[in-house]
Amino acid sequence: MISVIIPTLNEFENIEPLLGRILQCQPAPDEIVFVDDGSTDGTRERIRAFSTSAPVRLIERNSPVFGLSGAVIAGARAAKGDLLVVMDADLSHPPEKLSELVLPILEGTADMVIGSRYVPGASTPGWPVWRKIMSRIAAGIAYPLTGVHDSMCGFFAMRKTSLLEFTPAATGFKIAFEAIVQGGKQLRVLEIPIVFRDRARGTSKMSPSVALRFALRWLAAASRMPFRRGTQVHPQGAAVSKPPSSADLEITAPCPPVDRR
Repeated sequence: MISVIIPTLNEFENIEPLLGRILQCQPAPDEIVFVDDGSTDGTRERIRAFSTSAPVRLIERNSPVFGLSGAVIAGARAAKGDLLVVMDADLSHPPEKLSELVLPILEGTADMVIGSRYVPGASTPGWPVWRKIMSRIAAGIAYPLTGVHDSMCGFFAMRKTSLLEFTPAATGFKIAFEAIVQGGKQLRVLEIPIVFRDRARGTSKMSPSVALRFALRWLAAASRMPFRRGTQVHPQGAAVSKPPSSADLEITAPCPPVDRR
């Protein structure tokens, strides 16, 4: 089964268009797990409204801990699928790339697949200069630790068992980075290019001050982590890492499982 994990915070306007695009994907996910961290704009009610017409589940974290990573882990623990896709709710991550994320894992050629902004064929249209600079610096500093061009991404797929094994104590925003570092050489990581578009609806949680605070926290965490091998970049634009030589309240709607074998 394939489960999509989507953390939310005040994303009322994005729920309907996001679900519409996800449900058109092939293979379609067996369930979509929203993890809401206290929205006040009607996001939870909007998600519940689709629970009878789509394979939607809602986890409500009324006293959320460990930030975005905590939301992803809560969703992963509750997910019924053995293959997880993590993405943002603001449509910056293109749902149409879901099949490219999951197929290499289903075929056994990768353990983790990342929707990357920094491999050939990828782009970030509409980003302000300050965001491009800070994102590039963070990705560049992370590269020696991860061997991945965009370990700061929030759009990736991996097995549930692997995610929970490698990120049991993840905190903050960048759970993919922590998974890659903790997974070490046993984790085969593939990057596929995406067009990362800024949100068109709702209010962005990103600002120069937020980015700077995160960068300082991330640098402190990164300084305590070991180095990892590099990556091989494929001609078509994908990059693959070198092979090794609670108390949450859950509201669910039933959805028929479809095994992916």
